[in-house]
Amino acid sequence: MYSLLAVCGAGKTEILFEGMNKAIELGQTVLIATPRSDVVHELTPRIKAVFPEVSVLSLYGGSEDRGKEGQLVIATTHQLLRYNNHFDFVVIDEVDAFPFSYDPMLKYAADKATKQNATKILLTATPDKKLQNSPDIEIVKIPKRYHGFLLPVPRPEWSGNWRKLLKKGHIPINIIEWLKKREVTNQQAFLFVPSVTVLNQLVPILQKQFHSLDGVHSEDPIRREKVQKFRNKEIQLLVTTTILERGVTVPNIAVAVYGADDDVFTESALVQISGRVGRSAEHPTGDIVFFHYGKTEAMLDAIDHIKLMNKLGGF
Repeated sequence: MYSLLAVCGAGKTEILFEGMNKAIELGQTVLIATPRSDVVHELTPRIKAVFPEVSVLSLYGGSEDRGKEGQLVIATTHQLLRYNNHFDFVVIDEVDAFPFSYDPMLKYAADKATKQNATKILLTATPDKKLQNSPDIEIVKIPKRYHGFLLPVPRPEWSGNWRKLLKKGHIPINIIEWLKKREVTNQQAFLFVPSVTVLNQLVPILQKQFHSLDGVHSEDPIRREKVQKFRNKEIQLLVTTTILERGVTVPNIAVAVYGADDDVFTESALVQISGRVGRSAEHPTGDIVFFHYGKTEAMLDAIDHIKLMNKLGGF
């Protein structure tokens, strides 16, 4: 078993194409599994473009491909429960992500779906200590992005008691100014918030000042449509929970975290959120801000993690 520890934006998926192609040429079945359906939707067109002659299935809750046969399967980890001893070449993307990292049933499903002598590769940018210290896993590190530029380092910025202000219907002035700058420069931005409750309070207030702004969360029935509108630049500012911390790539984007001191923003989550910035070769830099009411250990660890990756990458 192998683990590929690559920074956000290193091109983890593309690195695997050659190995996947060899497996396909040998007539083997290939699986890319990921914890979240958003990532399945992100990966499917990219994989189909690279392997146009291969039967590719896209499996998630409500997928039209369920029940079909394909040589290359892109699936949420929940969908693996339907397979038994089936795949020869297995990639588990973002092994540290919820719900895969928290649900033993999903790990069981992944093992059950994999043939005994299969090639198995675990992908992550933010490995936990258990994975790093496992004697059964050969680890390969890629500390630099494909375009060769360093990872943007987050800057913490104090924004006062944001919870108290929000209850009164107010937003910290420095967050408003940050959003205004995006509007003036016509730059798209993610504003990450700690919960659906905060999102539902925040979005109506912000929409009074910013016309091209919307919010999205995991239970939003039109989540996919909103994300696609954002990709198409029909929405400039997108307020989101951590549901979009992974898998969604937008060029030339700025990112801020509202309430970065909240417990939901772990080191892993903050590293992933920071990794949304500077991913394209055309726009390899960008602004990432942690707005907070007191620096947390997770915030400082995330910043240290990113600085360490830059150091390992030769910067």
